[in-house]
Amino acid sequence: MQLLQQRIGNYEQTVNEDPIRWLELQEEIRDAFLKAVPSGFLNQKHEINTKQQLMDLIAQITRAKIGKMPELNLEEITKEIQDDILGYGPITDFILDPDIEEIEVNLWNEIWIEKNGVHSSHPQIRFKSEAHLLQTIQRIVDETGRRIDESFPMVDGRMPDGSRFNAVIPPIAPRGSNITIRKFKKKLTPEELISNGTFPKQFLEFFQACVKARLNIMVTGGSSTGKTNLLNMLSTFVPQTERIIVIEDTQELDIKQPNIVRLEARLPTAEGKGRVTIRDLVINSLRMRPDRIIVGEVRGGEALDMLQAMNTGHDGSMTTGHANSPEDMLSRLETMVIMGEKLPVDAIRHQIAAAFDLFVHLRKNSDGSRRIDRVTEVLKVKDGRVQIQDILAHDGEKLKANTLEYSPVMQKLKNYGWGA
Repeated sequence: MQLLQQRIGNYEQTVNEDPIRWLELQEEIRDAFLKAVPSGFLNQKHEINTKQQLMDLIAQITRAKIGKMPELNLEEITKEIQDDILGYGPITDFILDPDIEEIEVNLWNEIWIEKNGVHSSHPQIRFKSEAHLLQTIQRIVDETGRRIDESFPMVDGRMPDGSRFNAVIPPIAPRGSNITIRKFKKKLTPEELISNGTFPKQFLEFFQACVKARLNIMVTGGSSTGKTNLLNMLSTFVPQTERIIVIEDTQELDIKQPNIVRLEARLPTAEGKGRVTIRDLVINSLRMRPDRIIVGEVRGGEALDMLQAMNTGHDGSMTTGHANSPEDMLSRLETMVIMGEKLPVDAIRHQIAAAFDLFVHLRKNSDGSRRIDRVTEVLKVKDGRVQIQDILAHDGEKLKANTLEYSPVMQKLKNYGWGA
């Protein structure tokens, strides 16, 4: 990849090498590799032993071809071609870097990353062309069994390492193809979340009690605020014997409880058939005798079915939602329910008030770190509005407990045996 960075920078100035010869050499090596590789090996390229054998084969072919351009560095050229054939071209090293959280390819020559919560541009790293980027996107999509072309110009999927990607190509991306990759994150333990400042240690027992007392919890926040990490942490407090149904668009949650069933939405086929939505899965999960239902993210008509599940004996269920505040989340829930069914707003608000106990709201700080900003309990409907109050709130310096005259959540925890 370093050679590619140097080469593209040089080509914009003056070079002695012919870039056409360089590209032709790459194609020669690729063709020779594909002819030599044993049948079925490429399907196992992510297995360590198989990948090493394939890398050795590329190196062998490259050594044989390099004589055509002796000015090239064998080690660097081999690495670049290995990345291109077995990896993901110039972004391969980004994908392998555990500290990088997101990779954003806006155009073939415009790549950004997010590392430790901070965005940065890397103009020296780029694909060779729009065709090269499109080829890489196609390879990523093919690994998922999904499809992207002019008829289906956008797609979501999960890469072999668990990272989530979204790709968009022309004609709906008029500037050129783009892909966003959200890296698969290692599940953070409660102790790690405490040490990185997400919440103070003294509130850990509170969150454990909220889960064990079977409160219905929604983790809210903006994009990339740590909602999935926090939901993962909360899931570790679920008793080992309880049956959990986990429902997601694309698998992101890393829930390790033993009694778990995973369900994942499915896009329609090329003929427009076979679509399975989150809402379909939530409805089906009710027939699977769950003790708890965990939905990766509520964003549409499935909100109504989630509310009904919480109101019909599936206490202790959890989900996440995008919102800038708990107040905004209430409004979004109303809108999402209406997307599913045309119900009176008053009926929806009563369903929300009866279903949810807590909103745990996260915020991303200016330095890229994340923190719990508010822990808000949902009260009854009063004067036509769902009432809420903060049990915990961040004052700009630290998360603090509020003094409340009456708190239904704290009463439930007391009945459970916590804080009595």
